[in-house]
Amino acid sequence: MQSIRFSINGASFKTEVDPGTPLLYILRNHFHLNGPKYGCGLGQCGACMILIDNKATLSCMVNLEGIEGKTITTLAGLSAKSGKLHPVQQAFIEEQAAQCGYCTNGMIISAVSLLKDNSSPSEAEIRQALQINLCRCGTQSRVIKAVKKASKI
Repeated sequence: MQSIRFSINGASFKTEVDPGTPLLYILRNHFHLNGPKYGCGLGQCGACMILIDNKATLSCMVNLEGIEGKTITTLAGLSAKSGKLHPVQQAFIEEQAAQCGYCTNGMIISAVSLLKDNSSPSEAEIRQALQINLCRCGTQSRVIKAVKKASKI
């Protein structure tokens, strides 16, 4: 067991766990944050995406020892304390960019990370940023519209 300090959605934490534990398990099982989903467990689907220091990261591929002192933001941490949604979340709703919803967490997190680095991405840049996120429902065209809309907000 190892003591690790980090921040999740603006709150500081110190926890003692096996440092080899995947961050995804800690977020879901210890902190009850269900935005990041368990998809493949191999870093190939994007369902578990979170932001670590504002960069989109696959939480199934990060062990706790890799987050010491880091700032983690999950889907739940994107909205304001007042309840106002992040522009990407709002655009996803307006464009109806989700069907089953399983990939939505990863799509939104990837889009937020992209827009932090590039506030006016081209369609090709949006597609590249979302490439890791698998969606079997066929909402990709609406997702791209949502990211374009959010970039204008």
